[in-house]
Amino acid sequence: MFPKLTPAQIERVAALGQTRAVRAGEIVSEVGARNTAFFVVIDGELEVVRPVAEGEALVVVHGPGEFTGEINMLSGRRALVLARAVRDGQVIELDRDHLRMLVQRDSELSEILMRAFILRRVGLITQETSGMVLVGSRHSASTMALREFLTRNAQPFSYQDVDGDPAVQAMLDRFDVATADVPVLVCAGGRVLRNPSIETLADELGLSADIDERLHDVIIVGAGPAGLAAAVYAASEGLDVLVLEATAPGGQAGTSSRIENYLGFPTGISGEALAGRAFTQAEKFGANLAIGRRASRLDCDAKPYKIVLQSGESVRGRALVIASGVKYRRPDIPDLKRFEGTGVFYSATHLEGQMCAGEHVIVVGGGNSAGQAAVYLSTIAARVQVLVRGSGLADTMSRYLIQRIGDSRAVSVHPHTQIEGMEGADWLERVHCRQVETGATETLPVRHVFMMTGADPHTKWLEGCVHLDDKGFIKTGADLSADELAEGHWPLVRPPHALETTIPGVFAVGDARSGNTKRVASAVGEGAMCVQMVHRVLAEL
Repeated sequence: MFPKLTPAQIERVAALGQTRAVRAGEIVSEVGARNTAFFVVIDGELEVVRPVAEGEALVVVHGPGEFTGEINMLSGRRALVLARAVRDGQVIELDRDHLRMLVQRDSELSEILMRAFILRRVGLITQETSGMVLVGSRHSASTMALREFLTRNAQPFSYQDVDGDPAVQAMLDRFDVATADVPVLVCAGGRVLRNPSIETLADELGLSADIDERLHDVIIVGAGPAGLAAAVYAASEGLDVLVLEATAPGGQAGTSSRIENYLGFPTGISGEALAGRAFTQAEKFGANLAIGRRASRLDCDAKPYKIVLQSGESVRGRALVIASGVKYRRPDIPDLKRFEGTGVFYSATHLEGQMCAGEHVIVVGGGNSAGQAAVYLSTIAARVQVLVRGSGLADTMSRYLIQRIGDSRAVSVHPHTQIEGMEGADWLERVHCRQVETGATETLPVRHVFMMTGADPHTKWLEGCVHLDDKGFIKTGADLSADELAEGHWPLVRPPHALETTIPGVFAVGDARSGNTKRVASAVGEGAMCVQMVHRVLAEL
């Protein structure tokens, strides 16, 4: 986490930066500042502190040969810590562009810096106290959405529950916050956000790249495995890349507790960890990632192509990669929507697992996502019931997951069974189930239901532009018939590339694409392969 550079390594850093003096007490990096500089200490000391309720907490003191920074430096996001000189000394200073240049070109220093940056962010996340405090209720869907957003975006924060801690009311009074304003975020410096939207919170944290009208080589919509793979390969090959992501990196895969059949990870990896690594990799190569920016419309008549965002802003790209993914389908169950976030969940990560320790939970679905959720929850919950519409799991779930479920005493599988109703006051309290073949019904005292019952694509914003199949997935390449190309007014002599839509230079990858194999490896492969097709299209312009 805190390595010391050799004289030869320091010399290579100095070649890209400037050497300057610092004075005792001089602040070289402020909490909340964006695009902070990277410093290597030549002489003297730099102390790094983080804000806490009592003032400051020391993180580390950097001496000669040591360096400042964590992963925010590559993205230009807001700094989480303050750095200042303990005594007079000398440092090497690099701006963000030259730091990126260093980690892209110097493989030895890249490994040292990237490992340290990642470990430092993990250290900040695991601290018991943080400069950001989320005050909310375990029975609030908005609170759950903000906790999920902060967690999946690797933002350090502490959580205070108004339902379980009497001292929280004193904090609310201190900031003149009414209970009706909850959830509330108290940010470093005392700024208070009352029930903020995801977009507002993303802006406050500096998670979003600057949105402007400049022309990008390629815009990627969605930062799931396919979108992140496209971003890594496109940026590493010198293209100007902008990635738009509505919530957090990882897409549907990012909500998986553990992926064990992805090549290269024999012991498995969580979807959140895999997404975090890919996100950092894309930033390392210079991709611009805008979190909390949702695409609402594609203006396919404009050349270059223009994407209008939900905020009203717009971005332009010479080529587009649609990796907008899918969302779990909502079954037609009365009151389902009312309990979303307060008993009904669409992911089973550590965050949701904390809420159902030692309790009885239900997982609905027979695919791999449901299997991963059931296996993970079986280590936390007292009892896990898997409800399946069909006759079993053999046709829809990987064999290793079926075996894990069969070996677990905590998990039971109920074929031909579905939920018919839900009850509760402020949160879910009871679930009504029916066995389809016999008609038998049962009411269970369950407070946590995980819905993983198929998926619908995020493609409504594309209607009227690219050709969609009857389920709303994007058709590409050889799957497009001559009539569909004619209907879409395909203007070129050549046929569409394998991942190209009915619009030249607009590609679709990952779960949103019709005919896609629902596997992380497949999505990553499509994202990587798509970049070569983007190069061909850009060469035609």
